[in-house]
Amino acid sequence: MNDTAMTSVVRYDVGADKIATITFDDPSSAANTMSARFKQDFADVLDRLAADVADGSVLGAIVASAKDSFFAGGNVKALLEVGPADAERLYNDSLALKATLRRMETIGVPVVSAINGAALGGGYELCLATHHRIAVEDRKVQIGLPEVTLGLLAGAGGVVRTVRKFGVFKAINEILTTGTRFTVAAALDKGLIDEVVGSQDDLLPAARAWLLAHAGDADASVQPWDRPGYRIPGGAATDRAISSMLPGVPGNVRKAAKGVPYPAPRAIISAAVEGAQVDFAGAEQIEARYFVNLATGQVAKAMIQAFFFDMQRASGGGDRPAGYETRPVTKLAVLGAGMMGAGIAYASASAGIEVVLKDVTLEAAERGKAYSEKLLAKAQERGKITAEKAAQVLGRITPTADVDALVGCDGVVEAVFEDAELKKKLFAEIEGVVAPDALLGSNTSTLPITDLAEGVSRQSDFIGMHFFSPADKMPIVEVIRGAKTTDETLARTIDFVLQIRKIPIVVNDSRGFYTSRIIGVRINEGLAMIAEGVAPWTVERATLQAGYPVGALQLCDELNLELMAKVAAANKAGAEAEGRAWVEKPGAAVVPAMVAAGRAGRLRGAGFYDYDDAGVRQGIWVGLSDLFPVAAAQVSFRDAQDRLLFAEALEAAKCFEEGVIESAAAANIGAIMAIGFPGITGGPATFMTNYEGGLAGFVARADLLADAYGERFRASDWLRAKAASGEGFPA
Repeated sequence: MNDTAMTSVVRYDVGADKIATITFDDPSSAANTMSARFKQDFADVLDRLAADVADGSVLGAIVASAKDSFFAGGNVKALLEVGPADAERLYNDSLALKATLRRMETIGVPVVSAINGAALGGGYELCLATHHRIAVEDRKVQIGLPEVTLGLLAGAGGVVRTVRKFGVFKAINEILTTGTRFTVAAALDKGLIDEVVGSQDDLLPAARAWLLAHAGDADASVQPWDRPGYRIPGGAATDRAISSMLPGVPGNVRKAAKGVPYPAPRAIISAAVEGAQVDFAGAEQIEARYFVNLATGQVAKAMIQAFFFDMQRASGGGDRPAGYETRPVTKLAVLGAGMMGAGIAYASASAGIEVVLKDVTLEAAERGKAYSEKLLAKAQERGKITAEKAAQVLGRITPTADVDALVGCDGVVEAVFEDAELKKKLFAEIEGVVAPDALLGSNTSTLPITDLAEGVSRQSDFIGMHFFSPADKMPIVEVIRGAKTTDETLARTIDFVLQIRKIPIVVNDSRGFYTSRIIGVRINEGLAMIAEGVAPWTVERATLQAGYPVGALQLCDELNLELMAKVAAANKAGAEAEGRAWVEKPGAAVVPAMVAAGRAGRLRGAGFYDYDDAGVRQGIWVGLSDLFPVAAAQVSFRDAQDRLLFAEALEAAKCFEEGVIESAAAANIGAIMAIGFPGITGGPATFMTNYEGGLAGFVARADLLADAYGERFRASDWLRAKAASGEGFPA
């Protein structure tokens, strides 16, 4: 039998073996999503399937995708538009989609999902409503429910089904609140899928074979939770063994979030536990209510904007100038084999690039290569790489002290410490040795690129590449365009950053660029509070509970106060050299006092915190209150949090005003991923525009902080004009 019905989004075919194939293929999109058209077309196809099952024309069904990915999930763009007024409609829409998936899993024949690419969020929820899940062994296949990373929960039955499939604790702790995107091997190990095939060509035949083998098997078409006598794995939420442990779950999740009040994990826990105590239909209603509450809130909108749309733009090289062919680096010179240079060498070699790692001595260069050797050994121990592939990566790194070894390098990344004259000297030594059109990149966090470019003859090929430590792990590279950097050089640099699997954030030249300026004002504000007599534990808790990954004082210890003193001195000297008046920041006396007291940070074994002999952080140093006594009157906790958030956001606004940064996506992702601006806010640009009352509300709150704590919080005329016009920041 070859009977075909077609809609614009879902195809339905029945073969001579009575196996139906439902193929998702949205012609208007590169990926299949839970669009309104999909929902209608899928419901129509299930009508056809139900009729064929009833008359015996179909014995089983396969759901598959004609796209490179299986199914991308929900339409998150639409969620940016919904608000509290849309709650009832959104709730009803959620229940309608759940009813469609419920109909598929109870249609009377077994259904297999054939997963050929990413099945995330709604895509995997669809798979959960099938009776057997088969995936292709392929790196592009990712499986899971990452909605929590967007401030949401799995609202198409994902919470209900994972609790009934895996049990309350496993569903919450390992799948729903982690946001993990599982590889095929990990998904099979966790039980998220049931079978793996070696290639795309094997996928549909394997699905068909399973269905034919289970034709007529009543159990194969019934989910475990619909069978008589079913019990939730591990026990019901009301069982004493489970209920006695449930009170600790929110605390563990909150601890993992470092105290940040993300609403999604709390909603997930509530939906899972409450839903486990009622029947399937009741659990779906509970899940829908929690989903709607999250989806209509501001946190989800901020996180969707940052971690979906902004991330998509940045990781796709959205700031790359058009009109230039992609030109990968084939042989890279890394100048300086310290921790930064060694990390860059590892990331580049892992991406298949030949690397020449140069330092002043061969011994130093070999130590840099040894860093990669250690990382690869750890990766082998964890089963993440084979010995053969590890040897290939290591074989791409050539340590040297000989400048002539750089012949033929078509890319250069200099990674020595922040000394402008040293950097210029290195480029003078190598410029005539590397390829005549080699990309010339300097890794610097603060030094103006236009000034550094004076050390080379080809200033048009010179560009800044600010890697973050450790360079092998940190996903962001701040790409800094100098005054004479060409569009072609910028395009080549973005290509290189993407080539080594990192995210390029493009900014224009200035002292400190974007990220260093932003993190600098956060640090300064934390120090200002210490100088004012704010309790140090208040500063740390305020930082963490605002959503930052580490406390302001802990960050100082990690960065090293001696280095901070040098940077401050360099900034002052730079301002004076440029004829700008230098105004000491509030709290400027804290760092010199700490250094004089022998408390320079973790590297010295003593800073704002005490450290044991192994370098493990202990409590806050008790002597800090002698240097800076705690005042009797303390700032409010909200003010302490807002001082940190507003200091950084206002500095980001200045960077927009000065033309240092031109993209809200770059501003948000750069601040979140590189320097830990709270992800819960969506990044500094979104934090300002999403503030209660919009940008005008943000300016009003900034004025209150300025009245209380100083003019540094006063919004500029430029920002006030933007707030008055209702204009946002450029995407």
